[in-house]
Amino acid sequence: MTEIEGNSEKMDKRKSRSQLLVFTGGAALLAVAVNLAIVAISNRKKKKELPGFELRVNLSASEILNLADRIIAKSKKVHDAVASVPPNKVTYSNVISPLADLEAEQFPQVQSCVFPKLISTSDDVRKASAEAERRIDAHVQMCSKREDVYRVVKAFSTRGEQTSAEQKCFIQCLIRDFERNGLNLTSPKREELLRLRVQIEELSLRYIQNLNDDGTFIPLSEAELDGLPKEFFESLDKNENGQFKVTMRSHHTAAILEHCKVGTTRRMVAMTYGKRCGEVNLSILENLVHLRHKFARLQGYSNYADYAVHYRMARSSAKVFEFLESISDSLTDVAAKELASLKDLKKQEEGESPFGIEDLLYYVKKVEDQEFNLDFVTLKQYFPVSLVLSGIFKIMQDLFGLRFEEVIDAEVWHDDVKLYSVFDLNSGELIGYFFLDLYTREGKYIHTCVVALQNSALLSNGTRQIPVALLISQLQKDVDGHAGLMRFTEVVNLFHEFGHVVQHICNHASFTRISGLRVDSDFVEIPAQILENWCYESVSLKLLSGFHQDITVPIKDEVCESLKKWRHSFSALKLKQEVLYCLFDQIIHCAENVDIIELFKHLHSKVMLGLPMLEGSNPASCFPCSAIGYEAACYSRVWSEVFAADIFVSKFRGDLLNQHIGLQFRNKVLVPGGAKEPIDVLSDFLGREPSIQAFIDSKAEYSL
Repeated sequence: MTEIEGNSEKMDKRKSRSQLLVFTGGAALLAVAVNLAIVAISNRKKKKELPGFELRVNLSASEILNLADRIIAKSKKVHDAVASVPPNKVTYSNVISPLADLEAEQFPQVQSCVFPKLISTSDDVRKASAEAERRIDAHVQMCSKREDVYRVVKAFSTRGEQTSAEQKCFIQCLIRDFERNGLNLTSPKREELLRLRVQIEELSLRYIQNLNDDGTFIPLSEAELDGLPKEFFESLDKNENGQFKVTMRSHHTAAILEHCKVGTTRRMVAMTYGKRCGEVNLSILENLVHLRHKFARLQGYSNYADYAVHYRMARSSAKVFEFLESISDSLTDVAAKELASLKDLKKQEEGESPFGIEDLLYYVKKVEDQEFNLDFVTLKQYFPVSLVLSGIFKIMQDLFGLRFEEVIDAEVWHDDVKLYSVFDLNSGELIGYFFLDLYTREGKYIHTCVVALQNSALLSNGTRQIPVALLISQLQKDVDGHAGLMRFTEVVNLFHEFGHVVQHICNHASFTRISGLRVDSDFVEIPAQILENWCYESVSLKLLSGFHQDITVPIKDEVCESLKKWRHSFSALKLKQEVLYCLFDQIIHCAENVDIIELFKHLHSKVMLGLPMLEGSNPASCFPCSAIGYEAACYSRVWSEVFAADIFVSKFRGDLLNQHIGLQFRNKVLVPGGAKEPIDVLSDFLGREPSIQAFIDSKAEYSL
């Protein structure tokens, strides 16, 4: 029995002898506050040391650049040493171990240089951080193309020396990354591969730049924008005739498609949005797809989709097609019912005007307003930031057997930032740290996310590095500068990102390259998506909520139920629309010489239950993910959501705070990281292979 399994068994026995207490949000705040207050008092007596913490914070601009240069010099020295090993003398200790140790030691150093660009209040530091990232990236790219190092690593892999499963996984990652840069090809083919990569990058950036530069707008009167809120009009410029200039930016078009009562306006805006950059970007997308297929064939794949998916959880484009078509077909009956109700509603409001794709958001919003009676402005008053945080802490601690302690007087980059130590509740072992940087400020990264600052790793000298994470958010303070109230969507986002923090901290992989959040791209979102469900269940919502003027008053049960129904409203129809784009993305990257517009027109009618594509729409204009970022991998978000639903329904839904199940999830799913195949990880936890059925059933359960 491993140490982890032994600790789990002890905790399971201890839990069986105690009664699980469920607190309201106010009680959760009190429980966590008392715990943190005790820790704070003890830490003030003696400043807490940070064992295993290698990250450096508050570096100056010059220190960042100097550290980057030292990182590069050390890396070059190690790679040169590995490259000098004769092929007949390669061993794990003189080839693989130096590279693994280098990655482990340098990861927190690299992040010390790079993460200031996200959070620093100094413009000079942010610029230095960006420059350091550029230098380090260029060096990493150069190292990944070193044929001399590749030959030595390859020689070791064929030698047959006994290695562990984790070691084999790391070696395979090394070889894969070298070979994806063409080092297993002849020199002419390798040069062609690099030339194609440059062309693909240039075209991708041009595509996005065209969309960013697009200045198209539609002049509309206030009557034509009936239904839009006052704040929307205040955000618009006017032309010389006093009409509002509605740009084809997503925040403008989404607002109109969701709120505008005038059907002709919705249609005009949707059509114009769908024609952005027209023939120019269509030509670029066609060229991109052609070049990607050539790139993939050079590496032995029949098409780009198979190349892109080969090392992901799905493994093949055929598997992706099977998955997407199964989801789409299984949702057809529910989606048809949803669409029929929307068509009836439009007929009541607009007469015989046919229902089009441009009407979807507006009538979904209308039904939601009528059916669920959710006032999100009022709801916000039940989510004070401090209360939400205390609830998240309590849920994560209780569910996964963790203990969070604030590190008092920690070195941070802003007064708002806090650092926490994370301990195993049973053994008391320190397993990681995380920073919380929650509030908006000038110069800070504008999205909510988690950044891995230090990864789990076991060095060759027996030293274990522990994980460090950073959670960045953009919450607003109130007018007095105190922690304010959170919108419900912010609560969900924060809970999701805390899922990534726990995922990173609980990982125990031995190699930086396969630890923390550096796992299979089809798998990395699954844990956080599972945990989002806690935001829609009454038991956990009451831990997260409390009226801001009296935190002992939690959110009402009927509101919790309405939120759950709202979450699933028209979800089958919405998901089929997403599947449409995923299928389009897969097909263009599986076959050559595809008529992109005709393909999209065919798929639109087939998947969207007969709803036609908007006349004149250009799929290259409305779906940039196929051009850059998620090419041949747009399915991944749906993939994660489906398997997250299976795990939640099968294991957690009946007992949200069951620590026995939580510890199983922690030990079987989070601890291994990328050291095991994701499908094996999930199958081991579920006791069977993952299924789409729970996901499909959840859509049917809450259908209208």
